[in-house]
Amino acid sequence: MTRDQTSAPATAPAPAAPPAAPPGATGRRALHLGIGVVLLALNLRPALVAVSPLAGTIRDDSGMSAAATSLLTALPLLCFGLLAPLAPRLGRRLGMERSLLGTMALICLGTALRLLDSVVALFAGTIVIGAGIAVANVLLPGLIKRDFPSRAGLMTGLYSMSLFGGAALAAGVTVPVQQAAGLNWQATLACWGALAVLALVCWLPQVRSRTRVPQEAAGAAAHPVRGLWRDPLAWQVTGYMGLQSLSYYAAAAWLPTMLTDAGMSAGDAGWMLSFSSLLGIAGSFLAPVVVGRRLPAGVLAAVSAVLCAAALTGVLIAPVGGGYVWMVLLGLGQGAAISLALLFIVQRAPNARHTAQLSSMAQCFGYVLAATGPAVLGAVHDASAGWTVPLALLLALLLPQIAVGLGAARPRHVAGR
Repeated sequence: MTRDQTSAPATAPAPAAPPAAPPGATGRRALHLGIGVVLLALNLRPALVAVSPLAGTIRDDSGMSAAATSLLTALPLLCFGLLAPLAPRLGRRLGMERSLLGTMALICLGTALRLLDSVVALFAGTIVIGAGIAVANVLLPGLIKRDFPSRAGLMTGLYSMSLFGGAALAAGVTVPVQQAAGLNWQATLACWGALAVLALVCWLPQVRSRTRVPQEAAGAAAHPVRGLWRDPLAWQVTGYMGLQSLSYYAAAAWLPTMLTDAGMSAGDAGWMLSFSSLLGIAGSFLAPVVVGRRLPAGVLAAVSAVLCAAALTGVLIAPVGGGYVWMVLLGLGQGAAISLALLFIVQRAPNARHTAQLSSMAQCFGYVLAATGPAVLGAVHDASAGWTVPLALLLALLLPQIAVGLGAARPRHVAGR
């Protein structure tokens, strides 16, 4: 404080203090809440990813076309994007804890619907599951911001690690479980509902023991954030979420096909995708932990894109011979990128209300953009009769990803009130 400030008149009015921030969870509650967040996050990919290894069986048994079967993958992404704006409103009306409990109930219901021997039930169950995941995608970063303000990096790492872990688990064990147990594809998909039931039961105590927040903060949380959609920083966060999601889902949809077209066996190509997801677990956990300690967030955003670029270039030049090397690079790069996208949402927002609204904005546009990735890549492949042009397109998209990542990494808060 300067000399002039200390000599100010005693009658000068003091600036109004902002509402006190919630203290966050501590002690045993923090542990239980952290376990609950991990279990919720583990359920946000398996029910969807498990469809891919069974796609051929589903198509043969149901008589669906390849285009209709691919819609089972695109529909959830559209749900993520189109339903994201509804999540903050639901969170304000019911509270985060009750809303997140409802998301697990929707995943359980959607999984049960897919047990029915009906194509209509299969698509209806997929939409219900996508709706539940869409709400959880938006609300979980806000919960982390509210209840873990001093450990946001660690919790974001655990959250994104659980996302990748659930996806890797579903990609790797769905077919072995089906073969070992002799199940049809409906029952195999339904097995993943058990994980949702476990998360629902473990989350029930959170509904009864909600975090207490000051009255002023509770009143502010009841109103949506205004002006956020006009803020350049918010659009940079949104752009980073969208571009890294597009790259991830486009590569996930076509990578096994790229490898089999290059001469790799179908089994080995599927394993390569699972192996990449396993490495993504490490990348997604380490990225938010090292940000601010060893590497600035902008540098890490650039490094993750460079890792992905090296992997895609390797797939283009020597897809079979260097397969494991390229999957290591791709997994680490993609894992770091999704973790940074979630961390940007948490760090660029000043409070839980802004976090939920920014998360809604980023995921609305981000997942709608990501849903176009597999279709566009497939169309470019058909038009060019090869994978060189599609891979070059993915490489080119990494440049704007770096640009918006550097912008989103700036240590500032988004506007809006």
